[in-house]
Order: sequence, then structure tokens, then C-alpha cells
Amino acid sequence: MFQFFRNFFKTKLGLAISLAFLGLIALAFASADVSSTGTFGGIAGGDRVAVVGDEKISTSDLVRAANNGLEQVRQEQPTATMQQFLRDGGLTAALDALIQRAAIKAYADEHGIRAGDNLVNSEIRMIPAFRGPDGNFSEDTYRQALALQRVTDAQLREDLGIGLLSQQMLIPVGFGASVPDKLAYRYAQLFKERRQGSIALLPAATYAPSDDPETKVLRAYYDANRADFVRPERRNIRYATFDSAALGDRIEPTDAEIAARYERDAEQYAASETRDFTQLIVPTEAAANSIRDRVAAGASFEQVAREAGLRASPVVDVEREGLASQASPAVAAAYFSAAQGEMSRPARSALGWHVARVDDVETKPARSLAQVREEIAKDVREEKRVSGLANLASEIEEQLGDGATLTEVAEELDLDLASVGPVLADGRLADNPRQSIPEVLRPALATAFQMDEEEPEIAPVESGRTYLVYEASNITPAAAAPFAEIEEAVEARWRAAQGMKAARAAADRVIARLGKGDSMAEALAAEERRVPPAQSVNMTREELARQRDQRIPPPLALLFSMAKNTTKKLDAGGNMGFFIVRLNDIEMDDIAEDDPLIGQAKRQMGPLIGEEYVEQFGQAMQQELGVSRNASAIEAVRKQLAGN
Repeated sequence: MFQFFRNFFKTKLGLAISLAFLGLIALAFASADVSSTGTFGGIAGGDRVAVVGDEKISTSDLVRAANNGLEQVRQEQPTATMQQFLRDGGLTAALDALIQRAAIKAYADEHGIRAGDNLVNSEIRMIPAFRGPDGNFSEDTYRQALALQRVTDAQLREDLGIGLLSQQMLIPVGFGASVPDKLAYRYAQLFKERRQGSIALLPAATYAPSDDPETKVLRAYYDANRADFVRPERRNIRYATFDSAALGDRIEPTDAEIAARYERDAEQYAASETRDFTQLIVPTEAAANSIRDRVAAGASFEQVAREAGLRASPVVDVEREGLASQASPAVAAAYFSAAQGEMSRPARSALGWHVARVDDVETKPARSLAQVREEIAKDVREEKRVSGLANLASEIEEQLGDGATLTEVAEELDLDLASVGPVLADGRLADNPRQSIPEVLRPALATAFQMDEEEPEIAPVESGRTYLVYEASNITPAAAAPFAEIEEAVEARWRAAQGMKAARAAADRVIARLGKGDSMAEALAAEERRVPPAQSVNMTREELARQRDQRIPPPLALLFSMAKNTTKKLDAGGNMGFFIVRLNDIEMDDIAEDDPLIGQAKRQMGPLIGEEYVEQFGQAMQQELGVSRNASAIEAVRKQLAGN
């Protein structure tokens, strides 16, 4: 129950509604599917999988949510298949999220709660993904981002609107929730609870059959569990790379280009003089002359300034023109007429009277075209390389758009075509999972698994210094591997499955013996197969809580949720076998009324109570509106997604 808030607002299917404004855009993008068609596999798009009040959820909505959910899962597990997604309850989670979404919208409509266009517009303008180079909202950037994610303006606005409605309705429900002191005391007291018991593992491998099974037995097991033997989609990728070498002599600057650049940057190559000064600004000309005279007589400039209650300031790398604009032409003339080591004559600016010591003078003679030719040529060559590569990439993109093949492009540019595959969506080679694709293909891998066969595309790599032209070929959709190719794997899975059945039966026998009064050691020893001894557990909840940064073993977590003198079995997962968890004793100590654990318990339980309120409010909305599910339509969608 307490997991609702997290499941509702952070579901991996990307269908829930985030409470954070910046999270709304991710959900908006997640709500659209790559293919939005009116029908799906023979199921009319108008068929309803559920109705919430007057809000209808169509089969196409559910298909879109399921496909999107799979894409979200693939961000962490690139080789995940639709069959795995369905088996893990993804379709049910997607439908639940759609129902809750529809309930929020319908309940808001019924009670006059709105998220107006102006509010939605303000949210769109706040999303960083829609800002242009100047940091402000850009209509062009907005349209490009939507096109990239294949989301329409209407879909985005609907998602943002529902997100805003959820904030108005759900945040107040759970905000500021607190728990009574007695409940917090009891919860804190649980930290001191000590539990004693034992945990045993009955390995499936111990109970697995050792005889060779008949082929018909394996074939029957394979037919009944095809989804377990689905190979992920595989593709071959053909590609070629090119860089500035493909431009040939086109990047070499001509004499005219070098001369034009020299003329454009004439000031950069003209003679120049920069000076370093230590200066002082005083209110009157008399004060400036007095300081200058004392320094000329041998006094230290810095000492004279300190005696006057001032501090001389250094100024470095000053050009005459810059000083004239920052101070005044008179100050610049005075500073640049004095020799190195001398004091300048007083000169006035808007700030007062300036007097300075010339600390250093650096003069640079003018440089001729011949002297800077190589420097200019290098700059022009780099500019032409960047622009030439970009232009060439644009030309190739146009050719590909006009129907040119990858082979034709490679021949025109004299590129070497390479091929790799079959490749999995995570970059591993299907035939040798220990090997991966070349690194140059990594940035384009996700796109390569979305593009149509033999529809080449171009992409920049290495910060635009190199370009990649590539296409997908020999696409093999995700499907169960032929029995003949994986018979050994089927046999291994069959043995594990049979071992799990036997281990389950053994667990029931051990539990029965424990119920008759046998000790754990006696109950395990009565088994015909030799199994590992049980491990004793003597631990407090406080000690268990210290492991929260680690993964708490499931049997240990089960031990702390059982009643005293009870025994339970637990699937170890991964066809490993079954745990037998026996809880023998529970001890509880009192704690002081001012124990810090009580305050900690209140802080921890408050948000959980708030989440509970939100869940109950969500269920109440659905009950008030009425929710009906079309089981046959849901099952039809499931079968179509599974490829049946």
C-alpha cells in the first residue's frame, strides 16, 4: 500500500504523472508511441479495454502504453523483449496507470478543477528542452523536440494538463501527514525487536533428475514455455566512416583567401604597444603633482600613496586605445608619453586626477603577410574543414533522402564499407556475446535498432570531426529460437524446472516435519538427498536496518514479517530452489519515551501515511466514477503484443 505513491508517480512505464514540473516533459514524451494507428492486429482502435466514468481507454491506448513501457525498460535492459515485459506484469501495470490517469481527468472535470491553456503554456516555457541558444523558449526548438520524440503538440498539452491536475488534487491529500505519538512509539519499539530462527536452502540442483530425458519430453516442455526461449531482435549493421580526407584539396586555402583574411584582420597584425602601470587617482591636480614630485625626488611611489591614505593599483597589458576609452584621451596621452620607469604627468578623467609609474613597455612590430601566412592558412584550413565536412554531410543526407544507397555513397566517396553482426540492442554480438560492436557505432546503435532495413542514415561522431554512414540489414525479429538449435539449453531449463518441482515438494515435507515437532536439523536430515545445513539467525530490526544500503536477502526479510513459531517456504528465484524460514522466538524491549528513535519514526512514517492517503484517494476516485474492464479486449491485446 505504501508503495503506491512511488509506483504511481515514478512507474517505469512512463505513464504516471510526476509531481515535479521538470518531470512533466519526460512523461509527455513517454506517452507517445512510435506507431499510432487506428487498428492493431485486427482489434479495432475503438474497442475499449476499460471505461472510467465517461472516460474510455481504447485498445490503441493500451498498445501505445505497452510499447512505450517496453522502450522505457529497454533503456536499462536493451535486449528486453515484449514477451518478457508481458510476463513481468507490464501490461497490467500499464493499464492500471492509464486507469488512474483517466480517473484524475474525469474527477477533475466532474468537480470543476481545471488546468487552463495559459498555465499549460507557462509549463511548456519552463521546460529546458524547449529553450533556444539564448536561453529563452524557442518555437523552432519546441517543434523539433516534439518531432524527435514523435509527440504531437496536443499529446504534450494533454499530459501536462493532467500532470497539473494531479498536483492540485493529490499533493494536498498527502501533504503534512503525521502519525500519533503512540503509533510512533510502537514503530520505534520495533527497532529493538529481536528475532531468532533459522533459514535453510533446498537447492533445485540437488533434486534435479539425473537421467537423460526423451526428446519428446523436451519438445513438449519447449512448446509449453516458448516465451522463455525468445531470442532478442538481431540486426546486421553496414557502415563506413569519413573525415576531412574525403574533402581532398578543397580545404586548402588559396592565396586570395589568405590575403583577404590578412586584410580583414589588419589590426591584429599591425604594430602595437602595451604597457604595465602602477597608478593612483586623487581629487586635485595639486595632490597629483605633489605625489609626482616626491617620487621624482626618490621616494617610493607605494610609500607616498600609503602616507596619503591611498593605495597604488597595478594595471597590466594596457593598450592606448583601450585606456583612452576607459579613462580619457588625456590620461592615455600622459601614460604613453612617459618612458619606462618614469612617472607620468598628471592627467584628468571623470574619476579625478591620474598619475602613474610606467612599469613595463612591450612593443610588437607589424607583421607582414609573408610572416603570418602559415598562421592564417592554418586557421582558414580548419574553418574550411569544419564547414566542408558539414556541407558534405548535408549533401549525403540529401542523397540518402532522394533514395541513394549506402553502396552508392561509399563508391562516390571511395569509402571502405564494413559490416558487423548479427548485433543485439545492447551492442553485443549475438554469436559471441563476449564481443561488442566497434566503438564508432555506439552513438548510432539505438537509432540502428529503430530504422527500417536498408534505409541508410548519417550521423556525426568524434565531435563532428568524423561522420558515420550506416544502415541496418538482415533484421531478425525477436522470436523463440528453433528447438534444434537450443536443445541443450532446453534440457538445462527442463532439469532446473523439474528440480524446482521436487524442491518445492521437499520443502513441504520439511515444513510438515517441523509441524510435528522435529527440529530444523532433524527435518533436513530426514530427506533422502543431502542438503546444506540450516543457518541460525539472531538479529534485531535495528541491525537489519543497518543493511538498508545493501540488498537485504529475501529470506531474512521474510523472517521479520512472520508470526512466532511459524514456518514458510520461499522461492529462491532463478530456479535455485526453495528457502525454508523458521521463526522460533520474538523478544521486545521497552524504550524510553524520549528515545530519539521515536522522533525518527515520526519523520519516516509521515510521508508513508501521506502516500497511503493518496492511494486511498485514488481508489476512492475510481469507486465514485466507476471502473469497468473488458477482459476479452485486454487478453486480445496481450496475445497480439506477444505475437500469438
